[in-house]
Amino acid sequence: MTRRLRPGTIALAAALALAACGDAADGTAEAEATPPPCESATFEGAPLTHCIADPKRHRIRTVLGPEGGAPYRSLSELALAIGNEGPEVAFATNGGMFNAEGRPIGYYVENGERRHRLNRNEGYGNFHLLPNGVFFGTGGAWQVRTADDFARNVSKRPAFGTQSGPMLVIAGKLHPRIDEDGTSLKLRNAVGVDRQGRAHFVISDAPISFGKLARYYRDVLKTPNALFLDGSVSSLWDPHVGRVDGGPPLGPLIVVENRAKAPSKQREE
Repeated sequence: MTRRLRPGTIALAAALALAACGDAADGTAEAEATPPPCESATFEGAPLTHCIADPKRHRIRTVLGPEGGAPYRSLSELALAIGNEGPEVAFATNGGMFNAEGRPIGYYVENGERRHRLNRNEGYGNFHLLPNGVFFGTGGAWQVRTADDFARNVSKRPAFGTQSGPMLVIAGKLHPRIDEDGTSLKLRNAVGVDRQGRAHFVISDAPISFGKLARYYRDVLKTPNALFLDGSVSSLWDPHVGRVDGGPPLGPLIVVENRAKAPSKQREE
């Protein structure tokens, strides 16, 4: 399956790529040596894109839409809204379950403001394949916990948070109701945080099973916990290569931004 850009986003992707390269001539050797956050990967024949958010280099925030407005519903809308203003985006992806209007159906915090409570209801669909979980953090401390663990042990509201499900990996083990490699194959994306505190975002570039994606987190990335973000609508914005995925309407978004570099000291003559 070949991923296609939404009509009109090819020009947007090109413009964003040029903007990302616009200041290249002013970059230092150190900046040029810094690897891009996203890279291609393969696991048991499945093509993936693996993006790393490092607390030393990045900050993370959740975004639903403009203040007081409707959700963006696509990464291209988000990219156009951000433009060249504000912090530089390292990458962005869809991040959490939502209703027909694009609004979250589980725990959601944006800029420290809780917009939806934790949802531990039983029901149908991936979100209710319990346990589900929460990806959240404040500053450079990011975590993935099951919803029950979050309810028991997290009392202080984080700066950002989004609930999705099911969990893929729980305390180093696959979700008990996920097969090692099931027959349901879809585009899927997920997030996990390793023991060094880095957040690993993975999106499949071809249909993949829950089990295979979960085992990639457990066996290769070795994240103690990993959370499924969504399937079929899974999308990535990678400004470094001008990638802006299109597809069905989205809900909550996760934006990873480059931290501003401290100004270099001028050498005294």
